[in-house]
Parts: sequence; structure tokens; C-alpha cells
Amino acid sequence: MNTNKFMRSVRLKESACRGCINCIKHCPTQAIRVHNGKAHIIDRFCIDCGRCISYCPHHAKIPVYDPLSVINNFKYTVALPAPSLYAQYNNLTNADIVLNALLKLGFDDVYEVSAAAELVSEAARGYIKAHAEETPFISSACPSVVRLIRVKFPFLVSRLLPIKSPVEVAAEIARARALKKTGLKPEEIGIIFISPCPSKVSYAKAPLGIEKSSIDNVVAIKDVYPLLLPHMKHDESQLEPLSASGRIGIGWSNAGGEAGGLLVDNYLAADGIVNILQVLEELEDEKLHGLTFVELNACSGGCVGGTLTVENAYIAAAKTKRLVRYQPVSKNHLADNPELTNICWADNVEYEPVFRLGNTFRESLQMMGKVEELTARFPGLDCGSCGAPTCQTLAEDIVRGDATENDCIYVLRANIADLSRKIGHLTDSSGPGTSLSEEEDRLLHRYIKELTTELASFGVPETPGKEEPVS
Repeated sequence: MNTNKFMRSVRLKESACRGCINCIKHCPTQAIRVHNGKAHIIDRFCIDCGRCISYCPHHAKIPVYDPLSVINNFKYTVALPAPSLYAQYNNLTNADIVLNALLKLGFDDVYEVSAAAELVSEAARGYIKAHAEETPFISSACPSVVRLIRVKFPFLVSRLLPIKSPVEVAAEIARARALKKTGLKPEEIGIIFISPCPSKVSYAKAPLGIEKSSIDNVVAIKDVYPLLLPHMKHDESQLEPLSASGRIGIGWSNAGGEAGGLLVDNYLAADGIVNILQVLEELEDEKLHGLTFVELNACSGGCVGGTLTVENAYIAAAKTKRLVRYQPVSKNHLADNPELTNICWADNVEYEPVFRLGNTFRESLQMMGKVEELTARFPGLDCGSCGAPTCQTLAEDIVRGDATENDCIYVLRANIADLSRKIGHLTDSSGPGTSLSEEEDRLLHRYIKELTTELASFGVPETPGKEEPVS
């Protein structure tokens, strides 16, 4: 098992964060909190879907990936272009234009992820046919979906299709061929994936279903895209024939492409993290029937909608369809790839109960009772002012010990009003020319201290006479 099972590739750029709550309202796993004017990402909840990157108006959420200069760390490098790379360019009629440009950019060889996708499609057809009684199977190609199921849908973990993703299959074949071709040591060969999304960066460093990935580094499509333009030649007579992908492989970049490659009718294909959450909930509740396969892509439009791409997802999807219009259905077959020794997962993906409140079922029930009690005391507006996305999430944070009731501005305001009334009642009851009793004096000092503490939550200093610096 990976030691860093909650690896993530979405980071906070603290200097850019303004403390707005856009990100917490759009995070599908409620993995973000805002405290003291800055957002904070909870590692164990984050699935690297990149939605916060798209919705942050201040660009404070950034993907972490490798610079293209990593190719200088190896004696021999192989580029693994995602099929969504082709969809970034206008009027592309031949994938070889892009592949030849990659060689001119500095790579020694290329192996298309779309070629490996056709092998995965063939393997999936065989696996599903052999295990027809276990359907429906859920695609395991999108790392964000696999991580989402692993932490939120325990009854669906067993439905994940236990076949390696196309990029992993591509990496294994590319490395085996490079070793045979060059005679170099494995560590001298760099397998570099050109990715459309940050979730595949996390996958390369902490994969699920296998012990270690064959991918060495992951660079972003948006970084490679402009660098390829000067090297792209449309005179096909000058191109080395490198492309080995058909309609099925390149079509994987679009939503529905993987399911289409299975050549079955009874499938469901959903894209966009909000939509797939709904599908997963309905699958877990057994509301969907008669399905053989479920394809889920965290990004809208499929991989062409990844946050590391440059083209609009739906325009890119149309470009993909134009590119493959006259391509054969498939150009790759498992029997022709002896380098691929095992296309199935080596390890099972296990449910990780990161959202469970207690260490035992009994303890969790008790804590859930406290959560319900706290939630009932909150206004139920889910306004996000407390830094948590919902009132229930705040209640869960309080039960975990990560927040207090006063983080709710409505509770805090009510507490301040109540203390002010008590102080006013004591001072009014004493009357002019009279003094407070010892008990009343003690209560007054206690209320004032509590009020000062409450006001400190608004940034009012506790010590009288000192002013906060103006920022």
C-alpha cells in the first residue's frame, strides 16, 4: 500500500487567497475550509478533481506538476501524449503532425496513450464478458472518480473495473520498448506523460490498484501546447508515420468515448463531478438497473475538459470527432503487445472511511447524535460564513475538535447579544448611587470577560487601549 495514500496535486497559493468562499461551495467532497482569511485544503478529503481551480476568481488554487525541463534528467525520454492533446489544435488532420513535433521538441520517442486505450478497451470487453454476472462495472480510468468512490461509496468499490488505466499501460509498454531499443538502465529512461488534469499527477506518484507507476514525470498540456506550434508541419510528406491510434483510442478523450469502445448498448456515460456524484448515489441506492458499464469523467466533456488544457471542452470534443472521422475503428490488439505482461490491477482498492467521525461504529453513532443536535441549533442557511460549506459540515468539524460553535456568525451574534443584555440588566438593576453586591460584581466581570472573548472573534482586541494595525 502507498505510504502517501492521500497525495494531492492541487495546492493553495496563499498570497493570492482573499478568503472568499467560492471554493468551499463548489468542492464536491467538502475538502476546503476558510479560516483566518485563508483557505485550507484537507488532504484526506481532496480527490484532485480541480474544480476549485476553475471556480477560484483569484487563481489561488493551482495545480502542481513537473516542468518540461525534466526531460534533461534522463538519457532517453519517451513522451506519452494524452489523446486530448490533439484536440487543442485547430484544423488538425493528422495526429502525426503533433507526434513529430514532440520529437523536434526534444523527446527521443513517443507512444500514444490513445494506442494503449484501445488495448484497455479490448481487455475490458473480455473482462466484462467473463464476469457478466457482476455487472455493472464502473470505469477506473479517471483517478478522481476512483478516489471519490474510495472515500465516499464503500459499496461501489467492488464494482470498479480492475484494469489499469490507458496511461499506465502506455507507460509500461513504452518503457519495455525503450529498454530493448537502447540497452540503457531503467533509471536512465524517462517516461513523461503530457496530462490534461492534476489528478493524473497524483496518480503517477500514488497510484491506486498497483504498487508503483511506470510514469516518471507528468507535464501539463497547457505548457507543451505553445511549444509545439513552431514545430508543427502540415506537409504530410515530411512526417514520420508515428500514430498508431484509431477511432476508439483517440475517442477516449471525449465523454462517452470509453463506453463507445466497449461496443455495448446498455451503458451510462456521465461527465462533470456534480453529475457523477448523482450517478454514484443512485448506483449505491440501486436505482439504476440493466447497465453493463458506467463511464464517469470528473471533468465536464471528458478529459478534454481538464484544467491543464487550453481549449474549450466542447469545441475540443468537436475537434476530436473531426480528427477521427476517417480513422479505422482500432489499430491495436493485445496479442500484438507482448511487452504488456499484465493489464489488470495487482492490488485491490480499499475503502478509506475518511469521513467517519469515530473510530468505532458505536462512537460514530454517538458523535452523529451530537452533530444532529448542533446542526439543529444552527440557522440552516449553509451560507459558508463560518468557513465550512454547510451547517452540518461545521457541526462535524466541531465534533472532530476542528471548530467551535462561535465560528457560526449567527450563534456568535446571539451570544454577544445575550451577554450584552445580561450586562445591561446588572448595571440597570444597581441604580444610581447604589453598588453591586459581591455576587453581581462577580457576574458582571464574568460577562464582560466572555463578551470581550466573543468580540475577539470579530478581530476586536481583548486588551483595552491597544489598537489593531490597519491593513
